[in-house]
Amino acid sequence: MLSRRNFLTGSAVALVSATTLSGRAQTATIPEAPTYSLPSMQRPIPPQSGQDYQPVVTLNGWTLPWRMNGEWKEFHLVAEEVEREIAPGMTAKLWGYNGQTPGPTIEAVEGDKVRIFVTNRLPEHTTIHWHGMLVPSGMDGVGGLTQPHIPVGKTFVYEFLLTKSGSFMYHPHSDEMVQMAMGMMGSVVVHPKDPNFHRVDRDYAFIMSSYRFDPGTSLPQVAEMTDFNIWTFNARVFPGIDVMPVGLGDKVRIRVANLTMTNHPIHVHGHHFAVSCTDGGWVPESAQWPEATVDVPVGSIRAVDFIADAPGDWAFHCHKSHHTMNAMGHTVKNFIGMKRRDLASALSYAGPGAMAMGTDGMAEMGSMHMPLPANTLPMMSGTGPFGPIEMGGMFTVMKVREGLAPGDYSDPGWYRHPPGTVAYAVDAAEAGAPPARDEACTGR
Repeated sequence: MLSRRNFLTGSAVALVSATTLSGRAQTATIPEAPTYSLPSMQRPIPPQSGQDYQPVVTLNGWTLPWRMNGEWKEFHLVAEEVEREIAPGMTAKLWGYNGQTPGPTIEAVEGDKVRIFVTNRLPEHTTIHWHGMLVPSGMDGVGGLTQPHIPVGKTFVYEFLLTKSGSFMYHPHSDEMVQMAMGMMGSVVVHPKDPNFHRVDRDYAFIMSSYRFDPGTSLPQVAEMTDFNIWTFNARVFPGIDVMPVGLGDKVRIRVANLTMTNHPIHVHGHHFAVSCTDGGWVPESAQWPEATVDVPVGSIRAVDFIADAPGDWAFHCHKSHHTMNAMGHTVKNFIGMKRRDLASALSYAGPGAMAMGTDGMAEMGSMHMPLPANTLPMMSGTGPFGPIEMGGMFTVMKVREGLAPGDYSDPGWYRHPPGTVAYAVDAAEAGAPPARDEACTGR
């Protein structure tokens, strides 16, 4: 495992400044494959040489270091079994790349010639498809169709010219249902050749994935097609998802990729945005319109751009309500409206010691600390400055702050609201009775 200090100050620089060779003979010297398995966000790697760009920040992830080898920018991915902390209290046994799922973000520039080594340490063969990228057919990564599958223990090389900038992904087309269900995926960001084209001040990226875990287990059910109960941003759920610190006035881009089996209406509070890019390319400004929610279909990417002009702590989440919960089950019974005493009496026969819940809604779950099976998350978790946030799953917070320095991605803490700007309780008796219904409707 690389430490944060060694990764930022040693390995990245060593890879970029490695001795250069030329021609296909250089494939005999495979670059090292750095590994990072901690769940926290790594600082982005700024461009070491060549074209300037604003590096991307991966929520709860990192960027894969590279080296120059003649005209080629070389990367090394290792497909392997990994453990991923979904949130504190739950660790999953998954498959991924270089110690983590999703794998590290691959970052390059339009016009780069890239060579990507892929070593297979899985228990079965695999491939990598470069989703949305325009590559030669033989580099497209569809096992059996465009290339042989990569056998266990072998290393294959993918080589292509990056002809278009934009937001892309990588994932297998080899035993796809199992391998993607186990977490094999990653982001690819190709920056424009012109450093001023669609330039932003902060650039975030993550992939949405979903899993079905039975209570007390750490291995997902890979044959599940509809009944998922863990919905993630970069294989993390709230409150384990990184916040997104943003400077007041910054131009921000958030790249959201979807490799779940359903669409996700992604919503941001406090701001309006425009869709600037998809996995098919950039959207001309003349074709953009303001939104507060964008639907991200299965197998696609939507990048949204906006000016962070409102200070505060702003929710950023999927708007499907069961996707902002953990360990949801579609067979949970609805007891709203029942008398708690009657329900408790009935439960005492079926399960002595069982607790009657849900008669008044499920909000109490946010503040209760009930015993759970090992390695299982509560449905709601996370606490804010005013109490339980009562969310889970695909939810995080964008923290817009005045004076946040460029390149500062540390959590600035909770927002300090100016006096008089927080919703507050009133005494209904002192406020006066509301008008009668007919008076309210007629204005009398």
